[in-house]
Amino acid sequence: MADDGLEKSAILLIALGEDYASEVLKHLGPREVQKLGHAMAALKTVPRARMEEVLAEFHATAAESAGVSVDTDAYVRSVLTKALGDDKASNLISRILQGGDTNGIEGLKWLDAPTVADLIRNEHPQIIATILVHLEKDHVSDILNNFTDRLRNDVVLRIATLEGIQPEALKELNDVMLRLLSGSANIKKSAMGGVRTVAEILNYMGSANETTVIDSIREYDPDLAQRILDEMFVFENLLDIDDRSIQLLLREIQSDSLILAMKGASEELREKIFKNMSQRAAEMLREDLESRGPVRLSEVESEQKEILKIVRRLADEGQIVLGGAGGEQMV
Repeated sequence: MADDGLEKSAILLIALGEDYASEVLKHLGPREVQKLGHAMAALKTVPRARMEEVLAEFHATAAESAGVSVDTDAYVRSVLTKALGDDKASNLISRILQGGDTNGIEGLKWLDAPTVADLIRNEHPQIIATILVHLEKDHVSDILNNFTDRLRNDVVLRIATLEGIQPEALKELNDVMLRLLSGSANIKKSAMGGVRTVAEILNYMGSANETTVIDSIREYDPDLAQRILDEMFVFENLLDIDDRSIQLLLREIQSDSLILAMKGASEELREKIFKNMSQRAAEMLREDLESRGPVRLSEVESEQKEILKIVRRLADEGQIVLGGAGGEQMV
């Protein structure tokens, strides 16, 4: 959204109040929430005229008798926590309220994976890991696939063992990416990296590279490798979610995508999917699977990963609960 539109959206959310604003944020994606959070945090005082202009544009009325002054830090913290829950909100809050300028990393989010890989491949692996934990997990996976095996394995290991990022450490990033965080050493470190982050990245990675990364980590620390595997959610893990969740998921998937994805599914998972469809739909799907000739493994994996993106979105929205090997909810 354009800068003017972003500011108007932020003003509108402040005018709506915490409860309504949190309901709006629940329907937005992570990037949209982050952008709106930054915009709200930047609005220390909203002139009454500006508020009325925005409300009029959205067919609402403004009843305030004076300019609106808000403690936006507290407001953003409260709204994001209500919308996303404590766990999801804590990391985003620290990035918005404590992080300072993130223009450099934001710029990387709009570049394709090969371009980002070329930009950062010659940095120290610890710096690369620090950069990557700020990007979307599927984007990171594509970037890592553009590295050599040695660099990829090194960077993933560093992400897995990254417990936090002190603001002063981020000053090592070059001028092209700007500073990610600012302030004194007293600022609380951002909770990024770790086993869950690596598991989510590997979920998007092709099986061959995924295996070499896990094998490399296992040589370094077998327990760490196993903890990563326990956190991963792959296509076959759909067996672990309930029938209602499968039915919700099936409404979101195009039939062609489902056919391709199921070409690589076990018979047990196929039957679980069939039983959660109408008899006629299940029969048609069986016929389509039988009539579809051999397909490339890469095509099957690609469709499975697209479906897993939908699964994660539904989990983020609270519509389904995913159970990993460790029995914990994964989002």
